[in-house]
Amino acid sequence: MPDFELFSTPHLIAMALTIVVPIALAVIARRRAAAAIGYLLAGALMINEVVSWRYRFVTFGFEQFVKGHLPLHACGIAALATAAALVFRNQRAYEIAYFWGMVGTLNGVITPELGENQGFPSYRFFQYFISHSGIVIGVLYATWALRMRPDIGGLWRAFIGVNLFAAAMGIFNLVAGSNYMYLCEPPEAASPFFFAPWPWYILIIEFIALAMFFLALSPFRIAAWRSARRSADSA
Repeated sequence: MPDFELFSTPHLIAMALTIVVPIALAVIARRRAAAAIGYLLAGALMINEVVSWRYRFVTFGFEQFVKGHLPLHACGIAALATAAALVFRNQRAYEIAYFWGMVGTLNGVITPELGENQGFPSYRFFQYFISHSGIVIGVLYATWALRMRPDIGGLWRAFIGVNLFAAAMGIFNLVAGSNYMYLCEPPEAASPFFFAPWPWYILIIEFIALAMFFLALSPFRIAAWRSARRSADSA
């Protein structure tokens, strides 16, 4: 299989579909059952995850599967949270999916952790983008079609949650010799956020993540402010 190339035609198409698909599905959902489409998205996400777990277990064996392929990165948890939000419309799951997905996972769509023999049309290429783009698509669909919304309380719950999860993964990494949440070394990706050496990039990403959480919330804060202003003007 060819090596993955950043911003190659397949990568650009994958990024474009990440935005186009939820828009199209949200339009379709106005005329058809929005919940059913949500179930299909959740099912696609979970089938992709389960197939990926089995593939990696068979390919790498139990020890390497535990060290590097359990769903213990932020995107793995975001995939589970996205599926839960789509199926159960659970607000707590949606908050995790929205903030972790629209900040961390979206960065993974733009700067994928793919390398040799993982370009289009390899299995890894499709698995990666179904997972990562699927999270973003699911979150946007839940927002646009299912009318779920983040708020300031959810922002802080998501931020505290990711830090508590990172603390737990730090302990797990020490025991298992793994690198979940990239706490021991940065990922092999072209992300602009891992520019500092260990452990300083962790602290830097902490502040960047919080700022981007607020940026992800800002459209809803602006919409609420405009609505309140219109209501005051009409009173």
